[in-house]
Amino acid sequence: MKTQKDYIPQPADSSDITLPDDLQQLVEKIAKNVHEVWAQSRLSQGWVYGPERSDVLKTHPCLVPYEDLPDVEKQYDRDTAVGTLKLIMKLGFKISK
Repeated sequence: MKTQKDYIPQPADSSDITLPDDLQQLVEKIAKNVHEVWAQSRLSQGWVYGPERSDVLKTHPCLVPYEDLPDVEKQYDRDTAVGTLKLIMKLGFKISK
């Protein structure tokens, strides 16, 4: 049986994929939705906004609208969006409007 210390993340290598410029608006929309899904989940678990994260009090400073997040937090969501879009393309799917 493997333990947590044996776990080595192995995300798909999509470093050879370049997102077309026309997907940049999609990246931002997905990033915002990633935040909204995360925030909805936290709120449903009883978390509330607080100036500092506390697992005991269930407070988190990122329980704010996406537009009000610090840039570092927005970038985390953008990276998730880009990684997802690159994986979709790596798997051979086409993204079109």
